[in-house]
This record gives sequence, C-alpha cells and structure tokens, in this order.
Amino acid sequence: MRKFLITFMLSVIVCVAVVADAFAVCPVCTVAVGAGLEGARLLGVEDVITGIWAGGLTLSVAAWTANWLHKKGIKNIFWYVLNFVAYYALLAGVYFVPVGSPIVKFNDKCMWGIDQFLLGAIVGTVVFFVMQRWYQKIKAANGGHAKYPFQKVVMPFTGLLIATLLFWAIIRWLPMIGITLC
Repeated sequence: MRKFLITFMLSVIVCVAVVADAFAVCPVCTVAVGAGLEGARLLGVEDVITGIWAGGLTLSVAAWTANWLHKKGIKNIFWYVLNFVAYYALLAGVYFVPVGSPIVKFNDKCMWGIDQFLLGAIVGTVVFFVMQRWYQKIKAANGGHAKYPFQKVVMPFTGLLIATLLFWAIIRWLPMIGITLC
C-alpha cells in the first residue's frame, strides 16, 4: 500500500509539473476532485459528503468538455446543454446500478428529507460553480491574472473541502444534541 501511495503521489507531482497552461476548469482540478471522491468512497464516508465531491467533479468535467467544444468551434447551444445533461445523467446512474452491487440506494439515508447523495451532489455543484465564478471575478479585477499560482485549482478545491467539513460537522454534532437529520 505504501509503495502505491508513493507512486501515486509522484505521478501527481509529475502531472502538475508538466501542465503548461490550465483553464478555469482544468484537468488538474478535475483530477483533484476525482481523487477526493474516490478517497471518500473507499473510506466509507457518508453519502452526502461523497455527493459533494461527485457534484463538483461532474460540473468540472462538464465545463471542461464545454471548453473543449468551444475550442473546436462548436457554438450551437444544443451541444452545450446536451453535454451538461449527459454528465449529470451519468451521475444519476449511481442510483441505477444492478441490485447485486448498488453504489447508492435512493433514500437509503436522508438529510432534511432529501437523499444524502443527491443533496451532496447539488451542494457540490453549487459550491464548485460559485468558487469558479469567484475566481473569474478575482482574475478580472487583477488584470486577467491569478493572484497566486494554481489559484484556479485551489479555489474550487477549497470550496469543496469547506463544504465537506461543514457537512461532516452537521452529521457529527446535530444528532448529538437531539436534532434528527431525516
């Protein structure tokens, strides 16, 4: 396991070192969110927290694909809408895995009357979108440049991390004081 982690970390460092140019939603950010998602699922984290990372990852990949479509000269709004619908349909696919190996069972766990994974995906999407827009405003106010290296990666990742910590605290402490989540 230790050899795997060392190899993985070295691979990430090499990938970051060779990235010449990153976009607002870039491959580095997508990989960071994906690693957070897979790590959460492997550790048995609550579905709402996993959903936060899944929502962020889905928006990241959809926006990344939209940037690619734009670069290829595709300007038809239909393809952009279809792009986002397709990626979120793939995310919804976690509910439709065959019964023998379900990833997430709909309404198996709920929080405030909403399925935890669905709530997390919505929160993750909103947080990622807000942090991405905030970065764009900061960049515009700074003459088209980031204030520090990899700011475009750090901001969405930090937003998802803060949302994760907030929901972890909610899951951990509200039941202790007698407030039910569902």
